[in-house]
Amino acid sequence: MTSGVRLISSGFKFIDKNWGGVYRSGSYLVIGQRKTGRTLLGLQFALEAAKQNEVCLFFTNMRPKDLMIQAASLNFDIQSYMNQNLIIVVRVAPPNDVYSMQNPDEYLVEYLNDIVTVVNQYNPSRIIFDELTPYIGFRNIDLLKDAFLHTLETIEEREITSLFIIGDPATPKSKELVDVLASSVTGLIYLRKGDENEEYGFNRGKVTITPNVGHTEGRFSAEYRIEPYKGVTVEVSEDKPKSTKNRTQDNTLSTEHVTKNLKRTESQPEPYSFSNVYNHNDFSLILNNQIALYKSTGQIFNLVSFRLDPAAQVKGLLSINQLQNAVRLATTKRDKICVFDNKVIILLVRSNQNSAMDLMSKLQEHLPSADQDYITAILGYISIFNVEVDEGVNSAETMLDFIQTAEGSSTESYTPINNFLG
Repeated sequence: MTSGVRLISSGFKFIDKNWGGVYRSGSYLVIGQRKTGRTLLGLQFALEAAKQNEVCLFFTNMRPKDLMIQAASLNFDIQSYMNQNLIIVVRVAPPNDVYSMQNPDEYLVEYLNDIVTVVNQYNPSRIIFDELTPYIGFRNIDLLKDAFLHTLETIEEREITSLFIIGDPATPKSKELVDVLASSVTGLIYLRKGDENEEYGFNRGKVTITPNVGHTEGRFSAEYRIEPYKGVTVEVSEDKPKSTKNRTQDNTLSTEHVTKNLKRTESQPEPYSFSNVYNHNDFSLILNNQIALYKSTGQIFNLVSFRLDPAAQVKGLLSINQLQNAVRLATTKRDKICVFDNKVIILLVRSNQNSAMDLMSKLQEHLPSADQDYITAILGYISIFNVEVDEGVNSAETMLDFIQTAEGSSTESYTPINNFLG
């Protein structure tokens, strides 16, 4: 890149308020079902670019007249900006015929490459692709990942900010495909809209923004509305941290109090995020590959294990699945996770002496309740064991056995994380 990364306005006040905007040259993925306001959000992004006198490429499979009607609902005269060449609409046809061919992946790669070709032609500051769903039906997941990353990296090198819109996956296969995209971008914007019989109402929904890279302010969720002439809007309120003046002195908490706090979180839908959780066999394979990389390049990595005291589950304070979810949200897209019995093990592929401490701090932010008394109490039930690779490590089995057997009062044992964070 030719200049430092900076934040720019997104046109969506919820992002601009909580994250300060989006990164110049960042890439963002909007995920949602039809009628959730995805296209409106893309148009708000394009309108903001035009207001800043930036060129914006808008890829769409909509008819031009339909796109103009959508823009008009925002009081956005898109034609006037098109006449000034500030917004360039590129209509793309879904590749329906490709999927009947013997090897559709080869053709789908070309569709993604065509994005770069058009970008090179117009040299925009921002692009919106509404929507990408028809172009990612790859049979080979690895090929999709390579092709999409190539597209992103080429765009990012030119300091172009991108917004890709995609449908909410409805099947395990489609979720696997969307996970590939979700794990590659800078941040995610997930729109979930209710119907007339749901709590959100017909023109309301819930929006969750989740960072993968940067945006250290973290994840935010709120109800949104689709309003005439405004588009997707959110009432942004100032959240004040709860006072800790009355924290319990013995760091204990009643089950009744915990259950009351957890009921609020359990009723909320899980925001969409990429999956970096693996089964035992896949995790061992990845770990062996990482050991081989260390042997050849010297790249240090760590295994961090969080062990949950069974008493926490018996008392209804925290389950191993809830701990796994908190860890998943606290890690980056490159880290790998696996659950062994009552332990959640994380492979930190690029670590330093502060990695474990940073991970413990982030873990607190993603526990089922933000109540400070709950956090203080539950941290006493979670312990940590951190292992750094060295020349004596020859296999994944060696490292995993070491973590599994680190018990008791020896110097190599699990330590409650409140010893570090208290």
